Amino acid sequence: MLKNSLENILTSEESDELISAFDQIGNIIIVRIPESLLSKKKIIGETLLNQVKIVKSVFYQSSPVEGDFRTRNLEILAGEDNTETEYKEFNCRFIVDVANAFFSPRLSTERERIAKLTQEGETMVNMFAGIGMFSIMAARKKKCTVYSIDLNPVASKLCEKNMALNKLAGKIISINGDASKIIQEQLMDKSDRTLMLLPERSDEFLDSAINTTKSGGIIHYYSHMHADKKSEAAKLSEEHYLKTTSVKSEILGSKIVRAVGPRYYQTVVDVKITK
Repeated sequence: MLKNSLENILTSEESDELISAFDQIGNIIIVRIPESLLSKKKIIGETLLNQVKIVKSVFYQSSPVEGDFRTRNLEILAGEDNTETEYKEFNCRFIVDVANAFFSPRLSTERERIAKLTQEGETMVNMFAGIGMFSIMAARKKKCTVYSIDLNPVASKLCEKNMALNKLAGKIISINGDASKIIQEQLMDKSDRTLMLLPERSDEFLDSAINTTKSGGIIHYYSHMHADKKSEAAKLSEEHYLKTTSVKSEILGSKIVRAVGPRYYQTVVDVKITK
């Protein structure tokens, strides 16, 4: 239906490219528009607003996610200029601010995977927690303790709001600050399971992840990996981790989380460390 509605303003190839590059988050659509189509961005926005009935706002993402707070520039194309919405995933509710705190709907499968791996009684350190989605999904059904850390104060406040929205079996401690400093001061050898959801800077923070993880604990090491063949990306990320780590590590598994560009993938390596 959406492709049909765009046929008067875009070619079939342009439609395919555009549809694959937008995310719907609650009642907000965010669209990444190729430079060749920027002259049509307003009519694209109005078309999306009219065709997707629950949507109230359409934004053009004019910059990548970047900076210490992991935010992006958004330009309103149609509808209400409001970047906050409610998002639901696997029976959890979240308040999301798409402009002022990191969030990606494309990590939903990975969030569910980590929640299922989390064990009763575990302590988890989520080093780059954003608005708390991984933390809340893990603590919703498991009696675990999660230290949910983020440098962005908006993200930390939203995490606290989202904790209140969901009935939790476990406990979450939301901490606003630099993960490395917080680990050094409060969380040395504390974690049974550590999440490193900052793939572009994983090597920089690996020592901190090791510091917070108990001997015998598990680190989920996320990274970005170039690979000529998709089938090689996960293996390459394993090799990179083993070259980078400073402790004995057993690879439990690895996988592609999502494609982030041509021959460029976000990967995760699950490792059990001994120190």
